[in-house]
Amino acid sequence: MSSINLDRRNLDRRKFMQSTGAASIVAGAALQAPLSGKEKSAGNPENIVKRLYDTLTESQKKVVTFDWDYVDPKRGLLRTRISNNWHITKPTVNSSFFTDEQRDMIRMIYEGLLDKDWHAKFDKQQKDDTGGFGETNNIAIFGEPGGDQFEFVMTSRHLTLRADGNSIDHVAFGGPIFYGHDPHGTFNEEPDHDGNVFWAQALAANQVYQLLDKEQRKQAEVAKTVREQAVQFKGAKGGFQGIAVQDLNASQKEGVQKTLQSLVTMFRKSDQQEALACVNKQGGLDACHLAFYTDNDIGGDKVWDNWRLEGPSFVWHFRGAPHVHVWVNIADSAEVELNA
Repeated sequence: MSSINLDRRNLDRRKFMQSTGAASIVAGAALQAPLSGKEKSAGNPENIVKRLYDTLTESQKKVVTFDWDYVDPKRGLLRTRISNNWHITKPTVNSSFFTDEQRDMIRMIYEGLLDKDWHAKFDKQQKDDTGGFGETNNIAIFGEPGGDQFEFVMTSRHLTLRADGNSIDHVAFGGPIFYGHDPHGTFNEEPDHDGNVFWAQALAANQVYQLLDKEQRKQAEVAKTVREQAVQFKGAKGGFQGIAVQDLNASQKEGVQKTLQSLVTMFRKSDQQEALACVNKQGGLDACHLAFYTDNDIGGDKVWDNWRLEGPSFVWHFRGAPHVHVWVNIADSAEVELNA
């Protein structure tokens, strides 16, 4: 497994969100709605993290809570680590380490980070890959919830989610996140990716490919898939792979916007808006490139299993072969540094 660590600058992200207008034009009017009462209420994930923290005993805190910038001797800055299959702490959610009340709160945090229409899909992913939610999930809390800096991190096979309470400046989702799925436990999926809850995202991207003409397809196709964990930001002059979105026509750009919308709408509205604000801050989708990798085409059907949407400080890497791994890293500035 590989990891990525984030070195952030201590700036005020709340002011950034106010100044850039988080609900912007990138992915359509559906994302411009105000936050629901639930997201503003005591039931939002960050407030539940505070309630969870307050119930932890001192012995529990010694295991699952850490200083904000705690550095693990073997894993580096633990709060910002990301991997496709890892355990940030040892106790699993369903173990006797946690009380029933604490398990309920952890579940509420998990659900609160996701759009409600995706709860069942993520639960299916967890059941297929880990035996069910809580069976292998682990949590950690960094800093002190309720203060200016704290973050909740949940890990498991094919899942890393974060609730940061706007503690991490410039960065969407509280830092890099990961999701994936191996629905049948066979490791190698068939061309149609039957049962994979995330495959529709690849189909959305491939619809854009179908809109491209012959010359555009040549620009968009890349012969060798880039290392999937390589989600460090390249900046405006980074030499991105694939075709530039700014060179697409209106209907093709609309297809890219729909693809982006299919990606972000899995998550709670505030995270959707923050991610889109970051995209806008770096120049919008016109600053991004879309690449389709041709070296791992399951079934040889030219429905590209591996693809990548990337901009100066935006990476959404979809690896569909041999099964789905998705790496996400989004910020409003390429100055947010990542170290592999």
